[in-house]
Amino acid sequence: MSRALDEELGDELDRLAAGGLRRELRRWVGPHGPHIELGGRRLASFSSNNYLGLAGHPALADAATRALAENGLGAAASRLIAGNHAEHEALESELAAFHRTEAALLFNSGYQANLGVIPALVGRGDLVLSDQLNHASLIDGCRLSRAAVEVYPHLDVAVLEHVLGARRPVARRALVVTESVFSMDGDRAPLHAIAEVCGRYGAWLMVDEAHAVAALGPGGQGIAAELGVRPDVLVGTFGKAFGSFGAYVAGSRILRTLLVHRARSFVFSTALPPGMAAASRAAVALVAGPEGEKRRAALAEHIETFAAALGESGLLAPGAGRSAVFPVILGDERRTMEAAARLAAEGFHVQGIRPPTVPPGTSRLRVALMATHSADDVGALATALRTLDL
Repeated sequence: MSRALDEELGDELDRLAAGGLRRELRRWVGPHGPHIELGGRRLASFSSNNYLGLAGHPALADAATRALAENGLGAAASRLIAGNHAEHEALESELAAFHRTEAALLFNSGYQANLGVIPALVGRGDLVLSDQLNHASLIDGCRLSRAAVEVYPHLDVAVLEHVLGARRPVARRALVVTESVFSMDGDRAPLHAIAEVCGRYGAWLMVDEAHAVAALGPGGQGIAAELGVRPDVLVGTFGKAFGSFGAYVAGSRILRTLLVHRARSFVFSTALPPGMAAASRAAVALVAGPEGEKRRAALAEHIETFAAALGESGLLAPGAGRSAVFPVILGDERRTMEAAARLAAEGFHVQGIRPPTVPPGTSRLRVALMATHSADDVGALATALRTLDL
């Protein structure tokens, strides 16, 4: 007879605690901005993905409120059954225009998008090449696809090309999957070089722009647009710089149609509430307009200032300084969480990140800048990190 559930799982939690890997949920109240109330304390927030500070923008709340009054709350069904609302279709049309693609398709989250798209495109007899530091959602999408998966060293285009050259002749289809800005390291993929390799070997390119769209690139279109790269599949999310919720895939009309039929996380999920789609439409309009440009300029200034400060103190990680994400790598799990607690005592919320989110031995403080931080906020954190004796 097996041990009681709570007894067995309690032992597992004890092992996590002994390894410095036990986690807890902390409650925040009020809108998410550069300062938040977390656990009953007012802290400068440097752990949010709200890169442009739009999560608390009144235009998004107003759009959601109007749509809520007109359409009610829930979508009540998947989009293929009875949940396909005019707000969904309008948002998809606006996203296609934003990214200059033929079409777009909404998903309920970035995780669901990646989990649905990859198995819809490849399966047994196919080949997927995935960057070593890709997000968990991409990793899980690769696993679910049942294709042969090759993980290449982080950003190593030479190895990517070598594996493609060796494996492509026997694979029915080949798909290369990468983030554009890596969520825990803040560095950028060499998309232009990767796209050239894909072209040489007849592989499709899928780029997850979750940490780039709205915040980076021309008009907020992301890193691919900045480099003049047109991936076969572009994934974006609303839950970060757009300040809303949900995700999308942008690409060809045929891609969209195929995903409507084959992406299980789309087919078998209740659609996003119409009010959430309306809020995202307001976010796209802001990002594409003058206010978006102004906020991206402010964010760029903060990135430059903070990168210079970390560089002077020897804390700037390789590859960092070209996005809003800055890892301060400490290595040890307990040391990392102690540093986060000391920063909190000084008024800063900087989350400590440990395995399995990052590889063992690379635990870190993950600093995320926002356009709505003040110059004083950014300077004060840089000073705190420098004097923390890390």
